[in-house]
Amino acid sequence: MPITTVDKDLDALTMTVVADFPVPVSRLWDAYADPRQIEKFWGPEGWPATFTRHDMHPGGRSDYYMTGPDGERSAGYWEFVAVDEGRSFEVRDGFVGADGQPDEDLPSMRMVYTFTETDDGSRVTTTTYFSSLEELEQLVEMGMEEGKRSAMGQIDAVVADLASFAAGRDTESTILSDTQVRISRVIRGPVQRVWGAHHEPELVRRWMLGPDGWTMPVCEVGTAVGDTYRYEWEQEGGGSRFGFTGEVRESHPPFREVTTERMVGTDGPSTVNELTLTPVADGTLLSLVITYPDAETRDTILATGMVDGMETSYARLEAEALTPA
Repeated sequence: MPITTVDKDLDALTMTVVADFPVPVSRLWDAYADPRQIEKFWGPEGWPATFTRHDMHPGGRSDYYMTGPDGERSAGYWEFVAVDEGRSFEVRDGFVGADGQPDEDLPSMRMVYTFTETDDGSRVTTTTYFSSLEELEQLVEMGMEEGKRSAMGQIDAVVADLASFAAGRDTESTILSDTQVRISRVIRGPVQRVWGAHHEPELVRRWMLGPDGWTMPVCEVGTAVGDTYRYEWEQEGGGSRFGFTGEVRESHPPFREVTTERMVGTDGPSTVNELTLTPVADGTLLSLVITYPDAETRDTILATGMVDGMETSYARLEAEALTPA
């Protein structure tokens, strides 16, 4: 059990949990920064978590839900107030009701996570600040302390797994719901350059090509909210041609962008694509959450080999677009 101490200060209206791990600080930090990893320990045993959004930057947000053994759900959110990369982050933590909105009948809390080096590895100190003694007692009665103990007890296996989340692994997909898929890959390069490779036309043309043998004759990039973009690809020698277009809905450089996407020349349904770039020890974790209109559309598009095509492009991104021409 990694938890060292749990201290409830009724005068200061805080609960502080200290946990120690035999790994470097950077490895422990990445376990919290990567939605694929935090999902494996955030919920107490028997209540695994699914993060449909996880933007670890000031002003960012996380949305998640935990699924119980009988299929019941408990949902929550984080609003990131501050992030000192590799050292600490502060969030406003709250509950979400059945309507998907913050549950005003339950208290929200300020939580500060601090990561420090120790002689044997690293330590995370979690301090939760409550607004009143009644809120503290209510949440403790709801099982908050037991939940934290259970969650912390699952981190050991996650941080010991050095292979599943490392750079060098191919692009992977995770089905989040009937309509959502998360595409993930660690890109060997800093966040600012990965962002630039997505938004500078001369760089986009160098990597966003999919399988070999295709060119990109149309590359119109959208960079601000309300901008439209349009990409078209053509087989070398004048063969098949297709493209996608859409609109930028949100833009928070260099960490998050939300766009719509639909195939050029069709009346088919559009998707919503949420791109998140997160600094990690080996480079930049790229997470792309795609929301489809229904499960059938999701499965049809995944069956085309989309993820394999994206891996070819991301490998080219590392090899060509992050280095000088």
